[in-house]
Order: sequence, then C-alpha cells, then structure tokens
Amino acid sequence: MVRNRRPSKQMCLLLEAMSAQRQQWRHGYDLMKETGLLSGTLYPLLMRMTEQGLVEAEWHEPVQPGRPPRHAYRLTAAGFALALETTHGRGALPSTGAFA
Repeated sequence: MVRNRRPSKQMCLLLEAMSAQRQQWRHGYDLMKETGLLSGTLYPLLMRMTEQGLVEAEWHEPVQPGRPPRHAYRLTAAGFALALETTHGRGALPSTGAFA
C-alpha cells in the first residue's frame, strides 16, 4: 500500500536545491553544503528518493587520478513535478520548459 504523505521539510529543501539545476548531476557533498543537511540525513533521503523514482543516481569517475568514483544525483521528471507541487505558490522555483 502506497502512503501519500507530504514531503518532510528536509525533502522539500533538497527538492528545491536540486530543481534549481535539475539537469545537472550533483554530488552529495555539494548538496550538503547548499542545503545545510547533515550526511546522516542527506544520504538516506537521497536513497529513498531514488527508490521512489524521484532522483536518479549514477557513479561518476574521478576528475583527479587516484580519487575514488563518486555518486552523482539529479531529479527525474517525477522529482521535478513534486518539487513544483511542494513549492507551488511560494515562487521558489524558476519556471522552465518541458521535463527532461
């Protein structure tokens, strides 16, 4: 059974941050700095959002040799739609074209 709950404050904050650059892949560390969320909150939230189809994740090879690969995240069309829905009326998100 699927529960239709309102997104948490933390999820709304993350949705807003990710929707500002929704077609770009973002690293968790950058999202932590932008949102102020701690890693113990951010990464489980990103995993749940990935399982729900709101975020897609993939491994990116390091830019500098000797560094480990890193997970990168971006919103799916469903994630962006939820971001628009949760910020409706607040004017927090820029209006952009069709979903990617």
